Amino acid sequence: MRTVDVSVLTQNISEMCIEANHYLSEDMKTAFTEAQNREQAPLGRQILSQLQENMEIAEKDMIPICQDTGMAVVFLKVGQDVHFVGGNVEDAVNEGVRRGYVDGYLRKSVVRDPIYRENTRDNTPAIIHYSIIPGDRITVTVAPKGFGSENMSRVFMLKPADGIEGVKNAILTAVKDAGPNACPPMVVGVGIGGTFEKCALLAKEALTRPIDKHSEIPYVKELEEEMLEKINRTGIGPGGLGGTTTALAVNINTYATHIAGLPVAVNICCHVNRHAVREI
Repeated sequence: MRTVDVSVLTQNISEMCIEANHYLSEDMKTAFTEAQNREQAPLGRQILSQLQENMEIAEKDMIPICQDTGMAVVFLKVGQDVHFVGGNVEDAVNEGVRRGYVDGYLRKSVVRDPIYRENTRDNTPAIIHYSIIPGDRITVTVAPKGFGSENMSRVFMLKPADGIEGVKNAILTAVKDAGPNACPPMVVGVGIGGTFEKCALLAKEALTRPIDKHSEIPYVKELEEEMLEKINRTGIGPGGLGGTTTALAVNINTYATHIAGLPVAVNICCHVNRHAVREI
């Protein structure tokens, strides 16, 4: 049994909120460089170059990559041999988000009630997803999610008879409906299977997978590659102004489901796809 004080979570999450909002992950940097080299439209290349410059300035001058610094989504994978002490885990996570957004001068975008909409002024509460894993380590992923792209996400409750072609149509429908509103080039997270809520969680978590890593399931890997090609043939392009780079990646997660169902969720992320990962 390994004892971990919850203050360690608070400190790391505070730093990760700031990190994710200022620094692009290495897989995203590589994808951007490759996209600039591949983009065929002159305007598309210009926009990609401007986005690249913006991200370089953000890193150099410690300015958020985007003015929408998102709602903090936190994934906690906790080893079953970990024993937390020093307080409540959920409180510790939210305190980390509060410190990160207040001390990091990040925009506070969370409202306490979805109807009355009073701003909490510290970007809490976070969206927290827990899972128990073997071992005595904790993997923390912080993914600030902006709502320009979040608002373009969809859940489709397909019938089993719709099959894989129905899945493909659902993904393309979501992307085409999103158009320029998701700040392309986008990263497309897809969840297939489970239940209504499970497929959405699968799609959200798919966005945190490095975009240079494909699914280990052969048909899913093929589907990721096929859908990326089809999305980039839509012509939406960088900034929605036309081109051959509408998406940088399509990441798909799957899960078991009911004999009568085929749930599909498409969670779209903008061109920065912010996330930070640490093991404690």
